[in-house]
Amino acid sequence: MAIDWTQQLDEQLDWHWREQARPRLEGLTDEEYLWEPVAGCWSLRRRGPDTPVDAPGSGEWTCDFTFPPPQPEPVTTIAWRLAHVVVGVLGQRSASHFGAEFAWGPADYFRWRYVGTAAEALEQLDATYGAWRAGVAALDAEGLARPVGPAEGDWAEHPMAELVLHINREVIHHLAEVALLRDLYAHR
Repeated sequence: MAIDWTQQLDEQLDWHWREQARPRLEGLTDEEYLWEPVAGCWSLRRRGPDTPVDAPGSGEWTCDFTFPPPQPEPVTTIAWRLAHVVVGVLGQRSASHFGAEFAWGPADYFRWRYVGTAAEALEQLDATYGAWRAGVAALDAEGLARPVGPAEGDWAEHPMAELVLHINREVIHHLAEVALLRDLYAHR
């Protein structure tokens, strides 16, 4: 029996997206989106007079971020976690591997236009997820086997299928964290 690996990789993430992750984001409010469950959270913040000029983001909102991150790493808000999935997980990979372009600017942490509302964040999430999914669906067996190239640094020689599996795990993992934050918010 022949296995369509492109279909299998697509379905692994899309099943989770349709059946669990995306439905859990319905009804997300702006208050919940920016809620800080503990002191010192990393979040998205409105740019102001005290914002460093090199703060990540190209618009009204900036993203808390330093590299390397402090230890222990800060707890993150839903806004921060969604921005990470949108930009660092789906957006950058869709742009570098499939040529995707987005209305919010280049898909990197410093030039992306972060948004301050839940509705806008979900619009970004849907757009970057759609671009990633379309790119994966266009891969054939040869495309899945080719090295990912220099856009992925240490992963350059790894096959594209390995990157797809990694991105699937990242999306599932981080959106599960968002679901947990929603549960904590509801029961605070």
